[in-house]
Amino acid sequence: MPELHSVVCMKVVPKPEEIRVDPQTRQLDRLNVRHEFNPPDMNALEAALVLKERFGGLVSILSMGPPFFEPYLRAGLAMGADHIYLLSDREFGGADTLATTYTLAEGIKQIGGVDLIFCGEETSDGATGQVPPGLAEWLDYAQLTLITEIDLDLSKQRVRGHRLITGGYEILQTPIPCVISVKTGCNEPRFMDYRIKPWAFSEGRVTVWDTSALEADPDSIGLAGSPTMVTELAAAPSRERQRIMIKGSSQEIVQQLTNLIKEILH
Repeated sequence: MPELHSVVCMKVVPKPEEIRVDPQTRQLDRLNVRHEFNPPDMNALEAALVLKERFGGLVSILSMGPPFFEPYLRAGLAMGADHIYLLSDREFGGADTLATTYTLAEGIKQIGGVDLIFCGEETSDGATGQVPPGLAEWLDYAQLTLITEIDLDLSKQRVRGHRLITGGYEILQTPIPCVISVKTGCNEPRFMDYRIKPWAFSEGRVTVWDTSALEADPDSIGLAGSPTMVTELAAAPSRERQRIMIKGSSQEIVQQLTNLIKEILH
């Protein structure tokens, strides 16, 4: 039986309270803010590590971003992953979800022999939820979305997933390889194992691929491959709370409240 190989797509994102947009490039400013693992991706990594504990095999982390992503990603090795593949090139910059999923899919093809691809349901800086289904389309893989529990049958090369719906849950089944997006908060991501932290931060744990190494179509990556364009930035108007003091007898207060509600509804 071949060894199980899971790839977890992980992103390093600005902390939500520090997200800034460069007014000139109209892209996220990633250099002057603090960063963290995208929280939903931590649930995806935990799901992959649980299967590794049960069935053995390898867990690889795949990410696309600048070189400073590397020390953040190495924390995933200290949690139990085996290797990191970082797609890093200026040509990848400015990608929307179409170009991002194309580039990640090319990375998965380059890795080869992948059985399961795990993703968080969305990223905190984009919140589109388009990467998991986009990957499935580029790779022509089946997909399980918003999964809370996973049951793998390696002998039959199939995977089942539980997905919550109103009033209960449904069970989805598909052959592998497949893409699985994991519901945020469905598990409790483990802490780093400080006994293996020296190994995780040692040489040889990270493979970096640029455009030439990936042999990607230059018209399908970065800005060139992104049909989504941000043409204008505008601040959303703030809505100040209106404080109205109501005084009088109980009957007068009721009447004033009634009149105010009528004004709002009309």
